[in-house]
Amino acid sequence: MILCIGEILVDMIGNEKNGVTSFERYPGGAPFNVCAGINRLGGKAGFIGSVGNDLMGHFLKSFVDKLNLEYQDIYLDNEHNTTLAFVANSADGERSFSFNRKNTADYQIKIESLEKIKDANIIHLGSLMLSEKKGIKIADEVVRLTKKYNKLLSFDVNYRDDIFNSKEEAINISLTYLKKADIVKLSEDEVKLLSGLDDLDLGIKKITLDNQLVLVTLGSNGSRFYFKGMTETVPTMKIKAVDTTGAGDAFYASILKHVDELDFNNIKKEELVNILSDANICGARACMQKGSLLV
Repeated sequence: MILCIGEILVDMIGNEKNGVTSFERYPGGAPFNVCAGINRLGGKAGFIGSVGNDLMGHFLKSFVDKLNLEYQDIYLDNEHNTTLAFVANSADGERSFSFNRKNTADYQIKIESLEKIKDANIIHLGSLMLSEKKGIKIADEVVRLTKKYNKLLSFDVNYRDDIFNSKEEAINISLTYLKKADIVKLSEDEVKLLSGLDDLDLGIKKITLDNQLVLVTLGSNGSRFYFKGMTETVPTMKIKAVDTTGAGDAFYASILKHVDELDFNNIKKEELVNILSDANICGARACMQKGSLLV
């Protein structure tokens, strides 16, 4: 089982018509999107997270119940509201976010829930919690238990400087947890930002470790992997994007689902090429619909 831990929230996706913007609600949150994607692809996925005991929280909880995940532990918090992310899409489908996340529920995860880590193979850690002291405490316990039980740790940088106190803090925290993971996903822009280098290969060498499986999304150019000295760029299909929200999550769900089925330390180059080819298709499919979940 792949156990995803972190934010689950409501994406409020805007639609402008005749000068008026209306918003539709969709389930969201990067680690939850990954979990739902793994489940959709036939993999075994579990999720640990927190929502408010409110209208949006019950919407999310009801949605998750219908997925029939391998495992779920979603805390209904009476003291904090469900986190909201307002999403705007440009004409080419690219999205921008504005978070309603002042003292909200997404990082109010119970420490005792994390013992479930012992029953999983891969632990996928969400990054949004890292902007809060309590969230960092949760993340550190996830890392500790993952190492204690000899599991694989997955981390998606999913960089969001607007929820941190400063850009410098966001970069430093991202680098700290990136280096703790066995499997890492970044975008090409995140590599450049975190490394300070324009050259992708040199940037990856600077910020990652040789024994990590590193996946880099390249937008319309596909994706690239780095693992034990092996590397290759894998092209993707050409599409007309409707909404890029969740494309990276759909890509990563496919990656983790495939990796969970293999002997991690002995993955071959041709296997990685095939894995990224499938993952690219999943990411492209996610761009062809509204909302962040793979359907």
